Amino acid sequence: MVEKRADAVLKVLQQIYSMPKWSGARRNAFETLIATIISQNTSDRNTARAFERLSNRFEIKPEVLANAEISQIEEAVRAAGLYRNKAKTIKAVSKIILDKFHGSMQPILSLPFEESRKTLMTLPGVGPKTADVVLLFSAAQPTIPVDTHVKRVAQRLGFAPATGNYEDVRSSLQALYNPQDYLTVHVLLIAHGRRYCKAKRPLCKQCPISMYCPSKGMMI
Repeated sequence: MVEKRADAVLKVLQQIYSMPKWSGARRNAFETLIATIISQNTSDRNTARAFERLSNRFEIKPEVLANAEISQIEEAVRAAGLYRNKAKTIKAVSKIILDKFHGSMQPILSLPFEESRKTLMTLPGVGPKTADVVLLFSAAQPTIPVDTHVKRVAQRLGFAPATGNYEDVRSSLQALYNPQDYLTVHVLLIAHGRRYCKAKRPLCKQCPISMYCPSKGMMI
């Protein structure tokens, strides 16, 4: 049964990987939103560099970024790539949070989950993954953000449809795991995708969960 395999996989991953220290603390919602916008189509290293530079130049608050010069935001997030578009998005989303929600994410996060998610996705540059990251890490809401690693690992393990879209993968994983494990599942599937279940050359022979994987030895 896929449920038993899913449970076994999670137990093995928990033995192999340590949860990062930051995963136990609830993050500031607006900072999480801005960091996730910066991270889109960008490596973790460049995301960290860009967010650090932005933080050094500006206080990461809606009222500050909404009134910042766009050229200064561009310069700060240049390392992230597509920096001009991201700077426009950061300024626009900051202005909406400031004007429509009185400079606070709380009016959005206090809504029922689905309504909160839909409201977040009305913001510029916010798709389902960004919304889910904010909800999971800043509001402890029951959702599993699906990045490229999560999608790839879940599909190779047969935990989600091989041709499934974002929502297919998210709903499939959430059906297999308890809500209290969603954050752990998200973090550990990413870690496993980076170390073993790589996109082009997965290390199936060394993979510690290969016995549970119907795709081992195959490229998909």
